[in-house]
Amino acid sequence: MSQIFDFLFGQYADYSTLHIILEIIAVLFGVASVFFAWFNKIWVYPTGIISTAIFVYLLLKWGLLGDMMINAYYFLMSIYGWYIWTRKVDETNVTPISRTTSMEKTIGVLIFIGTLIFVYAVYITFDKWNNWTAYVDTLTTAIFFVGMWLMARRKIENWIFWIIGDIISIPLYFYKGFTFSSLQYLIFTVLAVFGYLAWKKNLDNKIVIA
Repeated sequence: MSQIFDFLFGQYADYSTLHIILEIIAVLFGVASVFFAWFNKIWVYPTGIISTAIFVYLLLKWGLLGDMMINAYYFLMSIYGWYIWTRKVDETNVTPISRTTSMEKTIGVLIFIGTLIFVYAVYITFDKWNNWTAYVDTLTTAIFFVGMWLMARRKIENWIFWIIGDIISIPLYFYKGFTFSSLQYLIFTVLAVFGYLAWKKNLDNKIVIA
C-alpha cells in the first residue's frame, strides 16, 4: 500500500504544505467549474476564475510557463465568457448554445496556429525547449486555447477540444509530478463527455421545437 501511495504522491515530499493545499483547492474549484459547464450554468466562470488564479500562481512558482499561460488565458477568457453568457440577445434571452459558424471555425484555426507559434517563441526565449514535454505542452495549450474560446462563445464544439486536451493531460501531469492535477484531468474527461451529451440534447431539443 505504501508503495502505491509513494508512486502516486511521493513527488509531493519536497512541496510546501501551502502549495499542496492550494493545488487541492484549485482542483476542487476546477472540477466544480466543469460541473457547472455541464449543466450550462453561469457559475462555470466564477469557480473557474478562482481555480485558474490559484494555478497561475502555483505554475509560476513551479516554472511551468506553458501551463501557466494556459491558466492565465483561462482567467481572462472566463471574464469574457461571463460577459457573453449573460449578454442578452433580445429582451428576454441570453446567448444560447449553438454550433460554430464557418467564420468561427476559421478563427479557431487561427487561434490554434497562433498559439503554437506563441508558446514555441516563449519556450525558446526562456530556454524551456529542453524536454519532450515542451512539445506536448505546446499542443495542449493550443487545443485548450481554442476550447476555452469556443466555450466563452457557448459553442457545443468546445467539449470536443476539452476531451482531447484532457486525455493528453492525464499522463502528462502525472509525469510532471502533479498527481492531484492529473486526477483532475481524468475527472474533467468524464465530465466533458457528459457535458457534450447534455449540450447536444439541449441543442437538438431547440431544433425540434423550432
